[in-house]
Amino acid sequence: HETKIPGHYVEPAFSPDGKHLAWRAVRGGWITSKQYGHDNGIFINNRLVTRDGQKPQFGAENDRIYVLRGAGDDGLALVGLDFNGGNERTLFQDEKATDIVLAPDEKRVAFQENFHAYMAPLPRTGTTVTLDASSDAVPVTRVSTDSGNWLQWSGDSKKLYWSLGATLYESGGKEYDLGFTQTQDAPSGRTALTGARIVTMRGDEVIENGTVLTNGNRIEAVGASVPIPPGTKVYDVKGDTIIPGLVDVHWHGSQGSDGLIPQRNWVNYASLGFGVTTLHDPSNDTAEIFTASEMQKAGLILAPRIFSTGTILYGAAGTVKAEINSLEDARRHLRRMQAVGAFSVKSYNQPRRDQRQQVIEAARGLNMMVVPEGGSLFQHNMTMVVDGHTGVEHAIPVPNVYKDVVTLWSASGSGYTPTLVVGYGGIGGENYWYAKTNVWEDRRLLGFVPREIVDARSRRRTMAPDEEYNHLRIASASKKLNDAGVSVQLGAHGQREGLGAHWELWMFVQGGMTPLQALRAGTLSGARYLGLDRDIGSLEPGKLADLAVIRGNPLEDIRVSSNIRYVMLNGRLYDADRLDELAPRARPRPPFYFEDVSTPPR
Repeated sequence: HETKIPGHYVEPAFSPDGKHLAWRAVRGGWITSKQYGHDNGIFINNRLVTRDGQKPQFGAENDRIYVLRGAGDDGLALVGLDFNGGNERTLFQDEKATDIVLAPDEKRVAFQENFHAYMAPLPRTGTTVTLDASSDAVPVTRVSTDSGNWLQWSGDSKKLYWSLGATLYESGGKEYDLGFTQTQDAPSGRTALTGARIVTMRGDEVIENGTVLTNGNRIEAVGASVPIPPGTKVYDVKGDTIIPGLVDVHWHGSQGSDGLIPQRNWVNYASLGFGVTTLHDPSNDTAEIFTASEMQKAGLILAPRIFSTGTILYGAAGTVKAEINSLEDARRHLRRMQAVGAFSVKSYNQPRRDQRQQVIEAARGLNMMVVPEGGSLFQHNMTMVVDGHTGVEHAIPVPNVYKDVVTLWSASGSGYTPTLVVGYGGIGGENYWYAKTNVWEDRRLLGFVPREIVDARSRRRTMAPDEEYNHLRIASASKKLNDAGVSVQLGAHGQREGLGAHWELWMFVQGGMTPLQALRAGTLSGARYLGLDRDIGSLEPGKLADLAVIRGNPLEDIRVSSNIRYVMLNGRLYDADRLDELAPRARPRPPFYFEDVSTPPR
């Protein structure tokens, strides 16, 4: 079978006799091209069957297709249609399900609910069968221990398969290790950046007219007098300032679209172009972001180092709700996230304090971080601090903090990521920079982000008196906590890709931090918060070669921090304006989908 036109095609499925191929055509846009994305729906052999549905699948017949559609507020229904889209009938529905798979012989059905995999017989009554995990109308069997993803029946309908991380499970108890090793990307050769002001983050150390020498993907030497071995690629950056790569611990952004990971994701390029070399996303699609993370490590895509909680541990109603009513429930949810690559989880809207405490206790046993969602509730925030969360994400919604809060927080060990761009309690910082600067004229931003996205947010800006911007108060409280020993770190929330990280730095200084304190919040503090400071966060021999070269002196004027000349990630040096690789190999960046490829790159 061959499609007639290009498109964005996912979820292919063959009929039992192998003569028919079904697939779902999805829209492009945002991080993937809109081209060939207008004709969406379920297709069989290039013919549209229905606009409404996903995950096409066949049963025992060769002339009928089944698709998943919404049922109730959040669940799914398995709907059968003929190849013309007619003779529609709902076979099965579960108002809590996140996946439904029909056995090839149509005698059983498998479904996923609360992250578990279940199977049940499917009586052919001529009416819709409504089941869920707690139904007793027919026997429902839970087959997974911690989680059951990517359900799939064997061709003879006798066995059900599901996976968790690198392990494939078979009903009946068999397990298969699908894991494999992959060489992590690392360059060879040496690169030297000479003549720079170096803000090492080793205490308050600033080296004037210094050199950073890298070898492979590690820093070999840093100092005012560094011998440069023969064969080293040397870049004179006299007058510039070198800082460690920025660490954005509360970053959001799409890593995939309908499970497709783009080869060139402009969201990642924009972040890297502004010097963000490590990101931690506390809420993203589990499959997409951990796939992107591993692809980045292998050098298959260019992006900052990617870490994430994956899908949140959601306490409110919905298909992604993580039900936690015991310590073992919490352990199960953390184990399933750890299995796919997470070292952190996000405890989000768990309604009872004992539930939140169970997540924390489970995390201690599994050596994982727990970051919560602040929710703009001061008393809620304070219980998060007392209970020992890794940190509080988002601002505490009060205009001032006093000695009681400062004393409590500084003794707790919990960090603080205020995300000033979305400051609670008033107008957030993002709006301030739209009001005060012409964001739509930022050349670096427009070199990576489609103009239609930048223009839509920045041109028709809202103006307000300075005292209306609540980020100023939040930043002042952050300074107070930082001075008392609370770890305050940068989190730009994905607002205005890459540039938002610098807005955070500038707003920290507006709140009273020195430029050096702000830069530390954006580098070493974030690395320590994530437990990654052995490898990143400062410029020291033996650490990973992640850094940014800034034109000018941000220690005197923090507003020059975004004027980045070069960025180095994992020992590879890039021109920050375009992200052409300069050393150790020369490799121009291919065009994005929204660029005119007929025009040579500037």
